[in-house]
Amino acid sequence: MVDPKKAAEADVETMDVDGPTTNDPDEDADVVAGGEDNDDESRKKSSTSSSNKKSSSSSSSSLPPPRFEVKKWNAVAMWSWDSCAEHCAICRNSINEPSIEYQANPSPTNDNGLSITFGNCGHVFHLDCIQRWLKTRSVCPLCNKEWDFAKIERIPGYGVGM
Repeated sequence: MVDPKKAAEADVETMDVDGPTTNDPDEDADVVAGGEDNDDESRKKSSTSSSNKKSSSSSSSSLPPPRFEVKKWNAVAMWSWDSCAEHCAICRNSINEPSIEYQANPSPTNDNGLSITFGNCGHVFHLDCIQRWLKTRSVCPLCNKEWDFAKIERIPGYGVGM
């Protein structure tokens, strides 16, 4: 009886690891099963496949050129300022509409009511509302953390000239 461990080691020694691999599951199965099987046919198939691999590795320089080549890679990170707040906690108006103060006194020179601001804490308010709040206190109205402006952006749909 043949020791399967020694037979498997012998097969590993005769396999060509530098050559291209095949995608034929029957061929790979014969190479693996060759150590456990004493059948002459499977040994012939195994040795034939390894010699075919060796001959094909020598002709690998005649492979067709790649279909495409990456010359430059530009990675782009997408990040969104998103808030679950639907209303400004100061004026209680919708965050997607101008502030109450701006609606009462629209001014082409002061359009802070058309902008929203995000704090480092993640809370969002109309820009003119938080500016009025910060005149008396320097903390976020909702969490009492020190207020820092993280981002200011226009309310969508309320741009210049609208």
